[in-house]
Amino acid sequence: MRRPRPLTLLHALGMALSDAVAFGVAMRLAYALRLWNDPYAAAVVGPFERLSQSLLIYTAAVLLVFFLERLYLPRRGSSRVDILFGLLVGLSKAMVVGLALSAFLQVSPTPPRLMLLYWWLLGTLVLWLGRLVLDGAVRWVRSRGLDAERVLIVGAGEPGKIVLEKIRAQPSLGYRVVGFVDDDPAPLATSQPLLGKLSDIDRLIQQHGIGEVIIAQPGLTHQQTLDIASTCARDRVSVKLVPDVLQIMSTEVTTSDLTGLPLMRVRDVALHGWNLALKRTMDIVVSATLLVLLSPLLLLLALLVKLTSPDGPVFYTQERVGLDGRPFQLIKFRSMRPDAEALSGPIWARPGDERRTGLGAFMRRLSLDELPQLVNVLVGEMSLVGPRPERPHFVEQFKRVIPRYSERHNEKAGMTGWAQINDLRGQTSIDERTKYDIFYVEHWSLAFDVKILLETIGAVLKDRNAY
Repeated sequence: MRRPRPLTLLHALGMALSDAVAFGVAMRLAYALRLWNDPYAAAVVGPFERLSQSLLIYTAAVLLVFFLERLYLPRRGSSRVDILFGLLVGLSKAMVVGLALSAFLQVSPTPPRLMLLYWWLLGTLVLWLGRLVLDGAVRWVRSRGLDAERVLIVGAGEPGKIVLEKIRAQPSLGYRVVGFVDDDPAPLATSQPLLGKLSDIDRLIQQHGIGEVIIAQPGLTHQQTLDIASTCARDRVSVKLVPDVLQIMSTEVTTSDLTGLPLMRVRDVALHGWNLALKRTMDIVVSATLLVLLSPLLLLLALLVKLTSPDGPVFYTQERVGLDGRPFQLIKFRSMRPDAEALSGPIWARPGDERRTGLGAFMRRLSLDELPQLVNVLVGEMSLVGPRPERPHFVEQFKRVIPRYSERHNEKAGMTGWAQINDLRGQTSIDERTKYDIFYVEHWSLAFDVKILLETIGAVLKDRNAY
């Protein structure tokens, strides 16, 4: 039986307390903003203390809805954008519940409608900031070995090795891999021990106090997977599954019929019709806005490129492969010598690349050299989000050795993408990068694009593969 950890309970209580305090602060800010927007509203709204009953009812609604939405269940590895989206949805529902309770209980006075709007917007922001502070504190504690979750990985092959490397790269998650289980007598060698076979999982959970089992063995039968899940459920242990390509596609399975003949549609195309128009609209609006707002920075960078490297052009255009495999000219600020590939031919940039200029190294580290690609987005050759475009020379190589590589060209290439924010750029695994790109193509949504754009900011600052 899995033993409860005190720090996990404290984390959940801390989230509830943080939300209650932040929501009260947000109401006070919304009240002040409402009066600032219309000073004469004070005569109607009255002093802030008169709204204390509404504050209690709405706060109770927030805590109840968040509890039902499982927002007080501590999760490891949730991104800051995921936290924001969860709070936005949860708080929207809570405001509706609070409004209904206020009407049912005939609370008077109630906050004006404009103040409720301010309260909802400010509440989302303040609650998110409170959660980020708490999340940072929890990550700091976990990175020092406290509140560790013992993990057992099923499958010591390549997928299991990737899971192990991901866990080791993020000590703030607080995962501690105990070892592997695998029926293969000769699994891939790792520094973690092979503790037994699949039939030993129940014993190992009890023996090592396992809190989470990660299944990273796509070759398991359905019955084996169900047996592991049943064992984990009986022992109250979390279980996660690393999907293979077929399992990813099966999430898109729906049923239909053809004049009475039942069919199963394995995958529908997400980006077509109105969705395609919606994505294109966002590309135009955001790229045009950024080009205007960033124009002083773009002019400064252009001037610096010319002053620090006068022998070459300011901009560097390079043929890349985009939608449906069609080539286009990608625009960048020049960050390397004009003759960078005169002797070597097409090659990737590498750490400490001597071909870079001094300014170029700085721009590449922060991806500033890619800002001119906003022009590519504006004219429709690229999108803000999508698989990163490769050069034709490399595309021809990858198509021959990487399964389904060409499917990443089913959508427009992007300035950023799902693979890039997961540290897969530069000289990283093309196979893994392709899997992330195909996942994005098959699971596109506007919310997914917004999430990637927001997480790109943090990814650029900490990216170790930008060179």
